[in-house]
Formats: sequence, C-alpha cells, structure tokens
Amino acid sequence: MIDILFVHTNSVNQTFQSLSKYAAVEPPIWAALLANSMRTFGVSVGILDCEAFQLNAEESYNHIKYINPKLVCFVQFGQHPSASAQSMQGTHELLNLMDFEFKTILVGLYPSALPKKTLEDEKCDFVCEGEGVDTLLGLVESDLVNVSKVPRLWYRENGEIKFTNKTPIIENLERVLPGMAWDLLPMEKYRNTVHFSLTNNNDRTPFAALYTSLGCPYKCDFCCINAPFGKSVFRYWNPEFMITEFDKIANMGIRNIKIADEMFVLNKNHFLKICDLIIERGYDFNIWAYARVDTVKEEYLERLKKAGVNWLALGIESGNRKIRVDSVKGKFHEVDVKDIVKKIESFDIEIISNYMFGMSGDTHKTMQETLDLATELNTSSANFNPTMIFPGSPLFTDAMNKGIDLPPTYSGYSYYSKDSFPNPTESLSREEILKFRDDAFQKYFNRSEWFDKIRRKFGQGAVDIYKDVLKIKLERN
Repeated sequence: MIDILFVHTNSVNQTFQSLSKYAAVEPPIWAALLANSMRTFGVSVGILDCEAFQLNAEESYNHIKYINPKLVCFVQFGQHPSASAQSMQGTHELLNLMDFEFKTILVGLYPSALPKKTLEDEKCDFVCEGEGVDTLLGLVESDLVNVSKVPRLWYRENGEIKFTNKTPIIENLERVLPGMAWDLLPMEKYRNTVHFSLTNNNDRTPFAALYTSLGCPYKCDFCCINAPFGKSVFRYWNPEFMITEFDKIANMGIRNIKIADEMFVLNKNHFLKICDLIIERGYDFNIWAYARVDTVKEEYLERLKKAGVNWLALGIESGNRKIRVDSVKGKFHEVDVKDIVKKIESFDIEIISNYMFGMSGDTHKTMQETLDLATELNTSSANFNPTMIFPGSPLFTDAMNKGIDLPPTYSGYSYYSKDSFPNPTESLSREEILKFRDDAFQKYFNRSEWFDKIRRKFGQGAVDIYKDVLKIKLERN
C-alpha cells in the first residue's frame, strides 16, 4: 500500500466542450513536483492522471480502489490560474463517488483561496492552505490520526472545522522540490496545443511542461496565482539545476515544451542563463513561454530564439489604456505594444496575444477597441477570454464585498464551458460579454489577413486545421 496517491482529475469535456480535442493535455506539474518531493523524504507515492487517460469519475474511482492508497491527494493547481477552479468539477464528481471511503486532501489554488468553503462543500477529509509539502509530510507522520499539529491544515473535529497554523513558504526549491517525478507520468499521453505546434510541423506529441520559477511579483486584479503563498512572491530554481530537467526532457526525445512560469521573461539573470545552457547543449526544442509586454527587451530576443523559444505569450489584455492600467496590469502606457510585437516577430518568434473582455470599466466601445488592436497586431495566435472572478484574486474579494453572484458550478469558471459565468460590468451583462467574446474569436481567425500569414509561415495544412476549429460553435447557457 502506497502512502500518497496524487490525483489529477478529468474535467476536460465540461470545461472545453467540443474544443477539447484541440486543447493541450498537459502533465500535472504540481502533482509530479509533490510526488518527487515526498519520495526524497521516504514517502511512497503514485500519480493517477485521469485526464491523460481520459477516465471518467467512475473509472477514476475504480483505479483508486485498485491502488488502495493510505491518502488520496487531489492536486488543484493547474498551469494557468483559471485551471484550478474549473478542474474542481472533476474532483467534485469523484469525491461524491468515493464518499469518504478513502482519506482525502485537496491542495492547490482553489483550496488555498477558499479552504473553509472547500471543506464545507466537498466530501473530503482535509484541505491544505499552501503548497503542500510540509502538510503532506505532517499527515504521513501523524498516520492521518492526530492532525492538530500538521501545518497549514484545515480539518473537521467533532463537527467543527478547524485550522492548525501557517508556516513559512518554501525557500530552497532545489532541496524541497527537486524536480518532477517524470517516471510516474504517462508521457506518451501528453500533447501540445494546436497553435504552439505550428512551429513543430503541427506535431503535437510528445509534449512536456515544467516550471523554472514559482509565483509572480505582480498583483493583477483578475489573477489568483499567489493564493497558495498568501502574498506576491517570486522564487526560482537555480539555472544549473533546471538544465538537468531539460536534459531529462531531451533524453525522452521530447521537443514540444511549455515553460509554465507565470512570467518566464522577467529576471534576465535567470531566464537568459537557462537559455545559454540550452544553447550550449545544442537542443532543438520548440518552447513556448510567458512574458509581459514591458519585460521583453530587444537584446533578449536572439538568445531566446536560439534556445528554441518559438512562442511568447503576451498578456496585452485590453486595447484601452485606462482599463489596462486600472487592472494593475502595469505601466503599459510607457510601452509601445505595436513596436514590441514587431520586434519580437522580427526575430522569428511567434506571439500568442491574450485579451480579456468584461474587465472593470469595459463597455461595448472599449471591447471593440481591444478587438481592433488584436486585428491590427495580427499575431500568429490569440486568446480571447471573458473576465472571470477567480477565487484568490483581488477581483474575487471585491465581488464578495459587493455581493456579486459567483459561478454556481466549478465549470462555470471555464472560459469555454456551457455554463461559463464571467464577471459583469456596470454596463455589460454576462450574456453580452460572452457573445462579444465568441463573436470576436470568429472575426479574428476568419480574416484573410490572418489566413494569409499562417499559410505563408506554416503552409496550407495549418490553415486547414484552423478552418476545422472555426466550425465549432460553443454552446452557452
């Protein structure tokens, strides 16, 4: 019997609808980090990735029964802030089936943001408010019985919900989180997204993802990334350590890589050193990573490209300067977005630009400004998302204080679900925001200017893939 089984549940059909076959299937980084960490402390572990194996709740339950672990740990981190809340849908369904048959704990963004509510709502025994390492070790040492001294733990006692105590966040990442348990993951099951595979001859597999840093120093009002840490923090694994993780990926014959850091292009002493080490080894990776418009400098771009960074995801968010600044997104008024996009593309690095509709202060006019900016930039890909009230974000706290309705289901936190439940503004209803978003997606990708660019860069085959995607119309309640 193993001590801890880390479970990544499957919510993909509810959260992506018919788009699911074009979405990525990403390795659960935090499950692999926690599993490898526990192993270094002598804890026996396993990972069950229900999404990778396309298991429904009943099939997942049967796998857990067969493995019969002492503790089932549901990992609700995800690789972008929205993933945690929406992935709770699959966890909720599985917990209802299990009905306290096994000892269970939830860790991740959503449980850390709403620990007491999570314990009230779900048929689980424990909730961790934090990253999980010291909590899981404490539970193993307590034999799941005397848990009152286990750090960062929410639990029930005599019908009352209690919390133990907080401990400092992890400082020495190399010692406490020494890489991912790659050997416990079904690596052959993972696939890249359609757009990031354009620079890999449309080959979506094999695919890997990893972090080189944790957290984010910024405080955008729509983001919940720092919920497990309790404050805005940014920590790095040493570049010399990180290259050993890239070595493992290369040895597995994997070219498609997502660097899932909330902000990879930020500290040049960190990311440029990683780039240099990849270049020294001569790896031919197809990497995508996140950056801010105001952190990308021209002198970085040549080394990023040489290291295999073929895509940068930029959070442009809005075409309206005031809305962008009011969201605490940063001083983008000091940066020429159009100029930065041109410079990045001049180094043959593709851009996926991220935009949001329904931000605080948004109107039909300002949302149109955002769509107009997107079409003018005409980047090789773009995300159009309705603004969600994610637990752990400043926007969520504001909504709670104002009595704004929150999603009645976990899948309601998804951008693409049937019951998607975005944040309304003073002048826009949820329905208006969703309709604008869905129309904007079709308008952007159905343009001859965009198809011409994709055909020129990646061939007619890539155009045909997107024409198939555009045939899908999301259902909305």
